Amino acid sequence: MSDPAPPAAERRSNWTLAAFAAGCLPYAALGLPVYVTLPEFYASHVGVPLAAVSLVFLIVRLADIVVDPFLGMVIDRTSTKWGRYRVWMAAGAPILMGSVAMLFFAREGASALYLTAWLVVMYLGYSISLLSQMSWASVLSPDYDQRSRIYGWWQVANIIGVLAVLAIPTVVQGIMGGTYIDAVRAQGWFIIGLLPVALFFTLRFTPEPLNAAPPPHGGLKSTLALIAKPVLRRLLVSDLLLGCARGLIGVLFFYFFEQARGFDREQTSIMLLVYFVAGLVGAPIWAVLATRIGKHMSLAVASVFFAVSFAAATLLVPPGAFGLALGAIFFTGLAFGSGDLLLRAMMADASDVVRLEDDADKTGLLFSILNATSKLGYAFSVGAFAVLEWMGFQAETGAVNTPQVIAGLSWLFIAVPAVLLLATAWVVRLYPLTEERHLVVREDLARRALR
Repeated sequence: MSDPAPPAAERRSNWTLAAFAAGCLPYAALGLPVYVTLPEFYASHVGVPLAAVSLVFLIVRLADIVVDPFLGMVIDRTSTKWGRYRVWMAAGAPILMGSVAMLFFAREGASALYLTAWLVVMYLGYSISLLSQMSWASVLSPDYDQRSRIYGWWQVANIIGVLAVLAIPTVVQGIMGGTYIDAVRAQGWFIIGLLPVALFFTLRFTPEPLNAAPPPHGGLKSTLALIAKPVLRRLLVSDLLLGCARGLIGVLFFYFFEQARGFDREQTSIMLLVYFVAGLVGAPIWAVLATRIGKHMSLAVASVFFAVSFAAATLLVPPGAFGLALGAIFFTGLAFGSGDLLLRAMMADASDVVRLEDDADKTGLLFSILNATSKLGYAFSVGAFAVLEWMGFQAETGAVNTPQVIAGLSWLFIAVPAVLLLATAWVVRLYPLTEERHLVVREDLARRALR
């Protein structure tokens, strides 16, 4: 008797994937302001010292990293008639709505303690929601190429959410004549209003395979052994490097293009918008390339492209050349979404290897570890504020910095992300879980199911 082939993977309809991806919109709309808008808002307008803002974001993100694996294990152990991930996404929504209101509507003079407390609450709701969503995506199909398609939809929706929240300052300040503070509060209202509407479509119209008995996870030793698996090591290191690179670009974007290249806030906002539009255009390119050369090689190519195009865009475009800068930023932005899309699809494949080796479904825990490395990378990037303060950088609106300080800002913004991106390509190029190897894993899982 021949060995059984893995069961044919159901191809989810575009409507199903669109309904699932709807939940990405408010999460993405929140994710960008947390990294780009809030640190600057609290340092420049609320009045929290720049070094204190850097320290608060670093400490809260590091604490959040510790909490994420615990949340992943709790989610994996959940078994209800409504599913495993659906109930947790619904639970995270009110936590996010309340904390967003407190963070985005803060008054001048709010303390670092105020920022810390509400960041903790916000990150709790954000982690619950994002872990559930990414884990849910991994069970929509077991197929190697289908997962690229699923996470392609996920990434496109993420970028649309980012674009929507990025457009708000342009509308509020450029068209409606509002202030920067009005624009920040409008972003908060947008996120709060979008959450229940988007989640209705996701929770109502996305199928979720019912989970089997909750799996055993073991303790800390078991989790560390999980991280040490060959199929996870390179994946997690790549995610950490990408998180640091993209985080640095995000937190320093406005400072660099305004202080070092002479653009005003409206022009810089348009440039950031173009950067994410390019990510929307590029996401399907990397997903298709992944079906041709494999996900890990597609990520390696994207990382090299990102590094080279980013260095060229920031070094070669002369100050004040707005049109040329827009074209260069669009070109480098094509690779922006590659990491999120491909690494999460790769983790979905890795979860099959873990299920085979450990005889337990640890999807939630695995995505919590992936989330942790991403957050660690972004947490380190916020530490750039402390480096800027050490250099003597003045962040207040209208402040003038010396040429030496601007040079330090420029090298921090350009050289460090480029090196990190090249390191990502070097690490991920030898990733062991190819499409052929994943097919063998699915066949072994099919044989186990028959037994």
